[in-house]
Amino acid sequence: MSFSIAGKTAIVTGAANGIGLAIARQFASAGANVMFADIDEKGLVEELGDLGEEGKIRYFAGDLRERLTIANLLSATIDAFEQIDILVNGARQVVTTDPLDPDDDTIRTLLNQNLFPAYRLSQAVAKRMIRRAGENGEGPAGAIINISSVAARRTHPDLMAYSVSTAALDQMTRSLAVALAPHRIRVNAIAIGSVLSASLQATLKDNREFRQDIERHTPLGRVAAANELVETAQYLASDASGFMTGQILTVDGGRTLLDPVAAPAH
Repeated sequence: MSFSIAGKTAIVTGAANGIGLAIARQFASAGANVMFADIDEKGLVEELGDLGEEGKIRYFAGDLRERLTIANLLSATIDAFEQIDILVNGARQVVTTDPLDPDDDTIRTLLNQNLFPAYRLSQAVAKRMIRRAGENGEGPAGAIINISSVAARRTHPDLMAYSVSTAALDQMTRSLAVALAPHRIRVNAIAIGSVLSASLQATLKDNREFRQDIERHTPLGRVAAANELVETAQYLASDASGFMTGQILTVDGGRTLLDPVAAPAH
């Protein structure tokens, strides 16, 4: 079975750069209608230009931490494409933490950035999918894909807040998978290792030692390009994974096969 998503409609968040952009572009090239969503309107315009005004591609700029923004995103997608079949929660933020500083509020910040927008948007999209499934009566109703991290399973004190937020995202994936299964909506996640996202690219730009540290602790010996995730995402979005839900697929170059506590895990 092919990983066809032709004719389906997808919302991809975090789509102005890095991993989200790579996934959104892949979905569009595979024949899907795609709403590129991000808080960075300038980045969306620079990447999409006039493409975001016609055909199978649209873009939406807004802060998804706001409930009204989520409602507006859904409305814009329905107005453009009439339906929603796929949601990719790709927006995320990586911030270092001082776990011994009582004034460090990074955990709250990253839960508000990495968890709650994905949760609320998944709820809103699922309600729309359920309504449409009731009209159709059979077949898959939709797929939700969360971009998580192997940091959820690793111990790195400087990334404690990020690890907590991604661990919560993994559990959200499992819980929503069970809750939405009766409605024929599948929920899965991709736990990434060191992939050249916009944030990691900025971190590595002037830090060769950090890159070497990542490469040393990754069995495949390199940092992955963002486009190495896109077919995994397309598989989870397609009917080829129709009997898969609640799973966390790991794409990390073997990183989680090793033990060192202090090794970076992005």
